[in-house]
Amino acid sequence: MTTRETTRETTQETQPDREWWRSATIYQVYPRSFFDSNGDGIGDLQGIVNQLDYIADLGVDAVWVSPFFKSPMKDFGYDISDYRAVDPIFGTMDDFKTLLDKAHQKGLKVLIDQVWNHTSNRHPWFLESRSSRDNPKADWYVWADAKADGSPPNNWLATFGGSAWTWDEQRQQYYLHNFLAEQPDLNWYNPEVINAILDVAQFWLDMGVDGFRLDVVNFFTHDRRLRDNPIRPESVPRPAGADANDPFFNQINLYNFCQPETLDLLEKIRTLTDLYPGTTTLAEISSAEDTIATSSEYVQGDKRLHMAYNSSLMTPEPLDRQRLYEIVSSVEERFGDGVICWTGGTHDFPRLKSRWMKFLIDDAFSHEAFDHMFAALLLSLRGSCCIYQGDELGLTQAKIPYEKMQDPFGLAGYPKIMGRDGSRTPMPWEKEGVNAGFTTAKEPWLPIPDEHLEQAVDVQERHANSLLNKYRRLLRWRKQQPALLKGKLHLLDTPEPLFGIERQCEQQHLLCLFNLSPQAVHFDVSAYPNLVEAQESDFHVRQYDETIELPAYGVFFGKLK
Repeated sequence: MTTRETTRETTQETQPDREWWRSATIYQVYPRSFFDSNGDGIGDLQGIVNQLDYIADLGVDAVWVSPFFKSPMKDFGYDISDYRAVDPIFGTMDDFKTLLDKAHQKGLKVLIDQVWNHTSNRHPWFLESRSSRDNPKADWYVWADAKADGSPPNNWLATFGGSAWTWDEQRQQYYLHNFLAEQPDLNWYNPEVINAILDVAQFWLDMGVDGFRLDVVNFFTHDRRLRDNPIRPESVPRPAGADANDPFFNQINLYNFCQPETLDLLEKIRTLTDLYPGTTTLAEISSAEDTIATSSEYVQGDKRLHMAYNSSLMTPEPLDRQRLYEIVSSVEERFGDGVICWTGGTHDFPRLKSRWMKFLIDDAFSHEAFDHMFAALLLSLRGSCCIYQGDELGLTQAKIPYEKMQDPFGLAGYPKIMGRDGSRTPMPWEKEGVNAGFTTAKEPWLPIPDEHLEQAVDVQERHANSLLNKYRRLLRWRKQQPALLKGKLHLLDTPEPLFGIERQCEQQHLLCLFNLSPQAVHFDVSAYPNLVEAQESDFHVRQYDETIELPAYGVFFGKLK
């Protein structure tokens, strides 16, 4: 065992709960847009260090840092050319070590993004693989011969548009890329590839990271027979979170990903992380036909991954009691002891705030009350949860003009698909500051919309009832509620528009009610004779003998003695 491994083991053994991740609150940082420390218009690792107090003051348990590795930046870091190097845009390896050290000093865990489904086409592995059909890495990527007419091996589509196959003149074969042509898929059927990836994981674990967010883990394997995907009939709905205009979902993606062989590979990853007590994995489950069922498979038992998140809350549909009940019921039925990471937004989806605005009454009070209610709901469900930077401020989806767009997905799909730039605009730190306090450069890499200035951090910090301060208080309060951290969840048969759950463990029994409407609702609490209000100061209800009244988008937390 190396010195670094020994240090980690000693440190972790002093921690009271190695399974902290079961109820963790995780804050996602998209480095390009968090804070720019050197004035080049792009956020960086030192920028995260400079704003670590902000993250720690939120009260979250961990920070997930999106890719900062060496990359040609065709997909802004999700096309990696060196898994063990920091891209100069973001700083140096010493900057990352400083971030890791200072985060740990503040009691924050650090999860880093790992993109193991594909590499950049400039990665040395791919350059060697494409050089011939008999080199040592010839089988490290997914290669296939053309059909007799020279066309691609099958009809699979890339998520960013067009065929998932690109012809390589040098090798005279097609290679698979589920995303950009510059992102060739690794061949996870090759044991040498798996070993190489595990070596990468060990490199970062030895450095002291607390775990990994695994990008598109359900894409790791494909149908080896390369069968065509069926065309999606009109009667078959698109997956949760899928854009109605996205041609990728014109097919039922039956064979290009979500293959059962992937599940067998997860044990190797889990076996490695188990050697580093207290570390964890967070799986992204992307584009699956049944996002809840698929994500649950990746966390079953203790030989697969630790947590998984999905797009079940990402669909732009009204958040009514029936829909929420069905989602939570399905999770409770399928996940068992596995852990879902409840996620309302990430860098890949339109902003949480804008997703439901069109379904709300168009007034500031309703929007604010809904935001506060959703924050309480997210923190009350069983499992862990993730907060994407800016969602704690209530940032809206930015409208980026075509000439300012950067996202390859948006550029390829314009104007039918607007892409992901609108949820990746820089954090507004100061209302009156140059570039909202994000950078001293002439302009940031993406424009900051004027409407975000009113939601800037310095504005919200001055107002006790701002969404930012609401998150801070709720996160601190949640840490004092054993039932929310480790309790079972029981769904209540409440009438629309009231969503209700009970959370219960040996130490505590909580009743949690959420009004999903703009009108006040009443709830009969006669079945709870020993009910008292929990010591949570942010939400207020009226009580009349055996009835409580929740205001528009109101919340009630009660303790059962």
